[in-house]
Amino acid sequence: MVRLNKIYTRTGDDGTTGLVDGSRQPKHAARMEAIGAVDEANSAIGLAVCALSGSPHAATLTRIQNDLFDLGADLATPGEDFTPGEMTLRMVSAQAEWLESAIDAINADLQPLRSFILPGGSEAAARVHIARAATRSAERKAAALAASEPVNPAALAYINRLSDYLFVLARAVNANGADDVLWVPGQNR
Repeated sequence: MVRLNKIYTRTGDDGTTGLVDGSRQPKHAARMEAIGAVDEANSAIGLAVCALSGSPHAATLTRIQNDLFDLGADLATPGEDFTPGEMTLRMVSAQAEWLESAIDAINADLQPLRSFILPGGSEAAARVHIARAATRSAERKAAALAASEPVNPAALAYINRLSDYLFVLARAVNANGADDVLWVPGQNR
């Protein structure tokens, strides 16, 4: 269990951050960019949870927020051993598979897309779209990290699946797609 007695440590005053293995990296390093982007996505999801308060979707998003803390811990653990251990928290493929099942369940009730949709419709859907866009940013930063350092493939799969989940969730929140705002190509030429 995590216990935080003191919020400030002063150890980061030199522009570095400590990782799970005890090493330190500059706060601007690719690993820290990925971890920070996951935190931003988690915060955006928190805003969506507020908009969906009382809905079963809020509970699902809260579960996802917990997974995103797991993802942050995974990214904060450098190395090539992606096996979860007693002291090492790693994402596992079952987490992305759970998202796939959730996507399929929501998508089954959605109207088929006839066009790309604009991020909006209702305020709640717009908040979910903001979370989706933040998640895509986190995915890009995690992929950039993976281009130079080992990253758990289960972590990359999860963040990719999450943006897909948020897309279908936004459509579900928009009356199962009935209130989606469709893109009209070239409308304002």
